[in-house]
Amino acid sequence: MASTYLTKNLSTATDLKTWTWSAWIKRSKISTEQGLFSADAASTYTTSFFFDTSDRLQYKDVSAGSTRQQLITNRVFRDTSSWYNIQVVYNSTEGTASNRLKFYVNGSQETSFSTATYPSLNETVQINGSDPTGIGKQPQSTSNNFDGSMAHVHFIDGTAYDADTFGNSDPTTGIWVAKTAPSVTYGTNGFFLKGENSSALGTDSSGNANNFTVNGTPTQTVDTPSNVFATLNALDKVNVTLSNGNLNASCASSSGVRSTFGVTKGKYYIEAKYQSTTSMCGVTAMEQSVSTFNGTGALLFGASGSAPELFLNGTAPSTYSSAGAFSANDIMQIALDMDSNTVYFGKNGSWFGGTSWTESTPTTGHTLTSGYTYGVRGSTGSGTSVNIWNFGNGFFGTTAVASAGTSTSGDDSIWEYDCPTGYYGLNTKNINEQEYS
Repeated sequence: MASTYLTKNLSTATDLKTWTWSAWIKRSKISTEQGLFSADAASTYTTSFFFDTSDRLQYKDVSAGSTRQQLITNRVFRDTSSWYNIQVVYNSTEGTASNRLKFYVNGSQETSFSTATYPSLNETVQINGSDPTGIGKQPQSTSNNFDGSMAHVHFIDGTAYDADTFGNSDPTTGIWVAKTAPSVTYGTNGFFLKGENSSALGTDSSGNANNFTVNGTPTQTVDTPSNVFATLNALDKVNVTLSNGNLNASCASSSGVRSTFGVTKGKYYIEAKYQSTTSMCGVTAMEQSVSTFNGTGALLFGASGSAPELFLNGTAPSTYSSAGAFSANDIMQIALDMDSNTVYFGKNGSWFGGTSWTESTPTTGHTLTSGYTYGVRGSTGSGTSVNIWNFGNGFFGTTAVASAGTSTSGDDSIWEYDCPTGYYGLNTKNINEQEYS
């Protein structure tokens, strides 16, 4: 999250000419400057690696107020649905200038740059010095912090490693995957931050005990590079502001935002916490524009002070007359059965059954138009609303579920209420197993 970053003063300056940094990164916010890795001796001498406001990767070394080294990619990185493996390799002892500073993304070297000012031969930088080192922040700043998730952060002191040291292409899918225990020599200042335990995010697993201080309150999630959970999509929204890992949606009038993943087969379960009772939550066809208010799909409108209304496949709303009005912090449950093109709605542990929330399991559903890919949608028709989602990672924004319900066997998802038997969290593992089985 944007308020969380890691810092450490390394004890001794060692090799300022050769080092490697590698991390797995999932973005939440785009089009803002966000620090990834930095070091600084003072405001006039800094080295940093970051996403810039145009969503490009940028490396910058500044001395006495003047930029000495700089690489800015032409490529932009705006995918908020997937993890990137990003690597920086610095080796100013190389004879060829372009070999002295390299970027790798998911195993492939970046070679197209809008700006390319490479290090001079044997030129030193602030990285690997004894001054403040930051993970997820810019130097001399507590703003412009990284907003998203990080895992498997490696720093190598004194060795320039290639990308295949930290990852490899899966032989079946061809997808770049992490090596969880790479064969490396970390060197004196090297470290390995796994990011697997929220109480020990700054703990070094390299054997060097180069532990970092955690600033802010981190949120631990089961979303990992090997199993990516859906969020709301920062690139598929209208009049919506996202926050907290793209799980919080603040919706203005005539708004809409969809999930990063849509599905055509299988059974999926999702929870949404209402913060304002003008919220609309449900499922919608991914093939339609997100600006379409009442199109193909099913949206439940938590009308303030009255029974909720259902918009189904473009029809005029029908009222759940005996269901009772939504209140702030009520949790709506969605069970999406794409094998029968049916969606079910529940609230606070009970499912809709006829005219009220009475059923212990989802049996009274609504038929969706076949032939579409369906994803989750949050919106409002008029006024403003806020809804907070749990796609199975165990959090409504930054708030953990109060008391975890059950999940279907084999699913790592974490819910507030019991997940219906045979339904799964909306993540890549479950989609792969259900869509392609």
